[in-house]
Amino acid sequence: MSERSSSRIFTGSRVLGYVSTHVPFVARFIKRRGETLLCTSVGKWFHTYGCDKFRLLSVSGEHPGPITCMSGDNYHVYTASENNIYAWRRGCELKHVYKGHSAAIHLMFPFGIHLISIDEENILKIFDIKEETEFLELGFDEDSFKITTLCHPPTYLNKILLGSQQGQLQLWNVRTSKLVFTFKGWDSSVVVTEPAPAVDVVAIALANGKVILHNLKFNQVVMEFIHDWGMVSSLSFRLDGAPVMITGSSKGHIVMWDLEERRVLSQVQSAHYSKIAGLKCLQSEPLMVTNSEDNSLKLWIFDMPDGGARLLRRREGHSQPPSVVAHCEPTGHNLLAAGSDSSLHIMNTVSETFNKSLGKASHNRKASKKKKRLQVDNLILPPITKLSSCMQRDKQWDSIASLHEGFFMATTWSYNKMRMGDHKLKPPATDKGVTANCLTVTHCGNFVLIGYSNGEVHKFNMQSGLHRGCYGKENKLAHKGALRGVETDLCNQRVMTVGADDKLKFWHFKEATTPFHVIRLEESATSTKCHRESGLLALANEDFSITIVDIDTMNIVRKFDGHNGRITDIVFDIQSRWLISSSMDCTVCTWDIPSAQLVDIFSVEQPCTSLSMSPTGDFLATTHVGELGIFLWANRLLYEKIFLKPIDKNAVSIPKLKLPSTVPEKPDIEDIGIIDLGEEPEYISPLQISEELITLSDQPTSRWLNLLHLDVVKKRNKPKTPLTVPKSAPFFLPTKASLELEFDLEKDKDNGGTKLLIPDSLSTLTAFAKKLIVCETEDNYEQCIEKLKTLSPTAIEAEVTSMAPDDGGSLDVMKQFLLMLNVMLKSNRDFELAQSYLSLFLKMHTKFVSQNEKLRKSLLLVEESSAEAWSKLQSQLLYNICVVKALKEM
Repeated sequence: MSERSSSRIFTGSRVLGYVSTHVPFVARFIKRRGETLLCTSVGKWFHTYGCDKFRLLSVSGEHPGPITCMSGDNYHVYTASENNIYAWRRGCELKHVYKGHSAAIHLMFPFGIHLISIDEENILKIFDIKEETEFLELGFDEDSFKITTLCHPPTYLNKILLGSQQGQLQLWNVRTSKLVFTFKGWDSSVVVTEPAPAVDVVAIALANGKVILHNLKFNQVVMEFIHDWGMVSSLSFRLDGAPVMITGSSKGHIVMWDLEERRVLSQVQSAHYSKIAGLKCLQSEPLMVTNSEDNSLKLWIFDMPDGGARLLRRREGHSQPPSVVAHCEPTGHNLLAAGSDSSLHIMNTVSETFNKSLGKASHNRKASKKKKRLQVDNLILPPITKLSSCMQRDKQWDSIASLHEGFFMATTWSYNKMRMGDHKLKPPATDKGVTANCLTVTHCGNFVLIGYSNGEVHKFNMQSGLHRGCYGKENKLAHKGALRGVETDLCNQRVMTVGADDKLKFWHFKEATTPFHVIRLEESATSTKCHRESGLLALANEDFSITIVDIDTMNIVRKFDGHNGRITDIVFDIQSRWLISSSMDCTVCTWDIPSAQLVDIFSVEQPCTSLSMSPTGDFLATTHVGELGIFLWANRLLYEKIFLKPIDKNAVSIPKLKLPSTVPEKPDIEDIGIIDLGEEPEYISPLQISEELITLSDQPTSRWLNLLHLDVVKKRNKPKTPLTVPKSAPFFLPTKASLELEFDLEKDKDNGGTKLLIPDSLSTLTAFAKKLIVCETEDNYEQCIEKLKTLSPTAIEAEVTSMAPDDGGSLDVMKQFLLMLNVMLKSNRDFELAQSYLSLFLKMHTKFVSQNEKLRKSLLLVEESSAEAWSKLQSQLLYNICVVKALKEM
């Protein structure tokens, strides 16, 4: 039996829609950035957001288990997972790991150079942050003092305050590990302790709803409040000078208390849809940040007339697992996602900054905005079960239609306005207990067709929301049983309906009294999916098979059988070559329609509930049971050569893939920092990739481009005022033209090993000419070429000019220079330099070369090499031009 460890087509890319869990966030002010960073847990990872624009800055590495608590200081972010604590720098670099706990950790607090942690077994440990060693361990009896809170009162050196489930509080000196004082409490469990800006005062929230400001020094109650909006789950004080205390409740409400007048200042009802896990006011700013297990992170500003808070920014995802996902644009960048929380979200696959929430579906959207949120819970519609959209007329009217679980009415949404629409689509007369089962928005975006459980099919106008007719006669419904699917073609000429009576009916879009064709199905269908461009209709059947019907010929053309559970969704790719299906057996299958074969299959941890293939074919989006995110799978065929072969499901083991995470897969967290990659050798680019190609030099254009026009350049750069020459110039050595200071010491070298010194005044050849005239092999010419590359344009012109016999050169030097150019052209390297040097040589010595037979013969060799090089270059350019034109015409 052959085995595969991955899918042939799809590989996990990333997940969208995760923002926060029940773990309180961590706020850290970074002085160098001048910005507060917010770290929120998303399961096995934590995200870091910038407070200024709420952008996602980084994602941490994967933890071995879900994060149970978080904390932070000026240097690290501390996360607890299972029995270990991890310290992170810059949001993604693991620096320290602290081991020693034998149970899950639920409280942490950085305390100077130490880190205090408390686990579920009621054991307190103190670690040295740098050394990763255990400094102190204290055990507490759970029956008498079960620790629930931990804080450090400012100005209390080396002391921490512990709150208990029994209601008592203890002040400990961690340096001497001694109990300083015990506070009797108020006969209720302590749920939150937070130091106040006033010295010696700590706010203590109790399980019975009381909030007490207590003076630790005198053991006296300063003031007391009663919280009537549920148990306090988080507490903070404004740090911008306003005497205000803020409490967050387990029901999602926020209350602001005026500490001077000892009364409620303002409140935000249903600030979150679940318990407020974290609440913190920013230092010296009228801002407050909250997070909740409803998968949201919100920034509030205190600018209301009554001193209350206004929502400034937010990042949120689904509070309950989504069950419907669909691409809504030709670019494939945006996804529509809806689910059990009755809300509709737009997820962007490029940047999470563009994610938007269209709100929750309500019976009356305007009434929901006017009334307080606590009074409109009964207006929220049931969860969304079906979506259909068309963006052709999105600017003019609503473009999205949705159905709700067990509900007869359909709702519309506006993608352009980012909100719920004003229309409620319902038939003129509806019997009690009738529900809407399926729907489709036409390709033009003008109509939506809805099928109901009593066999009716109705047509509505998307612009006005008016009823525009039904399919079937007055005394005869479209189907005898409930509708399982309704689809339209590309040109709005035909309507296809499938019912529980096992019939597929074809109707004219306008004349809807009787169907013009009926197909008797062998199996009962549960859902349908139509690819309008190709005219293919797929039916998911109750016997776990899939049937494909050609709506043009009205015949069954394919049938796929391979799932072992109820088919949850089916989707075509953009070219209608693949049909992708998901089932409750946790498998995702890809069927090749032309060959009628299964070409890919993989299983996942949780069953897939919805599928959507990108219009560009780059991503497959999925939703899964019990998961809050939208998972993206990349199409490997876009960047790899893969040959798809038929798969026998019974003979091949199905690979099980992990769901994509927020970052690419990394090694286990225990191994981070231990991997030694060694010293990687420095990559050196070859001088020439292939001998058949023409290679240019790496010289700047200023070295060769203006060699033929140096006289013009010199004239243009001539100074207007004459240069003043100093009376006595200092002694200097000749230097080479390069980026670094190098002296030209060739004149000081030994003259062929002889002791006889020949003065330079007796030799008329330059140093380069002397080096060139003795060249015999290609290596010798290569050295001369490298020497010529180091010279400036003016020096190159002087060297070429001085080669003539009348200017101090010789016939042999000119011949050797032509041979050097021939070597350059034959090597196919430094092509532009060789052409520039040849042009300069011919410009200076054309008359002399034409009168000398030896030079003419050498020049013919250079001409042949140059013509061959130009021919190669021309053929390559023409080939590339033809390829580009062919690609443009595709």
